[in-house]
Amino acid sequence: MSNKSQTAVAPFAIERPAIRCEAMTAATRSDAEALLGEFLRRDPHYLASSDVYGDGGAQALTRALHLFLARPEIGFVWLALPAAGESSGHAKAIGACVVCYAISTARGAIVAKLDDVTIDSRWQARGVGAAMLAALADHLRALGVSRIDSSCHRENVDAWRFYERLGFKALDEERIALLLD
Repeated sequence: MSNKSQTAVAPFAIERPAIRCEAMTAATRSDAEALLGEFLRRDPHYLASSDVYGDGGAQALTRALHLFLARPEIGFVWLALPAAGESSGHAKAIGACVVCYAISTARGAIVAKLDDVTIDSRWQARGVGAAMLAALADHLRALGVSRIDSSCHRENVDAWRFYERLGFKALDEERIALLLD
């Protein structure tokens, strides 16, 4: 028997790089549009399902960002920006994700649906994604949100490892969609 005790890592108990996080505003909308637009155009795992989602391209993203600003009670775009001293001039967002609210009958509470998690390629593998989601979890907890749901393409092994490292657990279910238009 080993003398070393094994302790489970608490979700989001990670070293955080020097970033600050905040919900998208009108002033940071163009940053969100650039990051999310790049993700939606290039991510092979998203593209594999984009037809089923009814992807409407750049115009749909523009409409969605307008809706997030106009209807914050439905959700928001969460941005990661370099902390002071990490960038020169106006700090551009380096990470983004989409959060929408839902009511869970299982929890009897508000839960969050996490989508489109993306980090600028120049900032990947530096802990930005984990720090962004840790800050998001803190923010949602403070709002009384009791769970974060997300989805991940089964073949996206790196994303699965990322989410599991943060404490997310796999569900034995498959997402399905029905387009209404």
